[in-house]
Amino acid sequence: MFDKKEDQKKPAAAVAKTPPAAAPPRPAVTLRYLDRPDCLETFADSISGLSFDGQTLRLEFAVTRMDDVKPDAPVTGRRYPVCRLVLQPLAAVDLINRMQQVAAALTKAGVVKANPPAAPKGNDVGGER
Repeated sequence: MFDKKEDQKKPAAAVAKTPPAAAPPRPAVTLRYLDRPDCLETFADSISGLSFDGQTLRLEFAVTRMDDVKPDAPVTGRRYPVCRLVLQPLAAVDLINRMQQVAAALTKAGVVKANPPAAPKGNDVGGER
């Protein structure tokens, strides 16, 4: 097929391979949200577990059930897990961003107070060491 002698006779510029053309950019994907009325809704009154293993963010939601109150006895209750949610990193970042938006809206509405920035520990005032 190819004649090595012919390639050797051609100038170097003619033999050099041109880089492949860059792949065309992918068009943005348009996703439609389709509601599922049969999708269950879960109530939780606490988060009983939260961990990130480098690949997934795991949240465990729980509900508290109080035991019957008895005279002269300490108040007791139980906490039951009701939902375990596992998110891939991109979904976890989306959750964090949306929760920051919710926190900002609640702060603006006066429902929660913003924590003042923490004071630096020790005598470090930003000087060189």
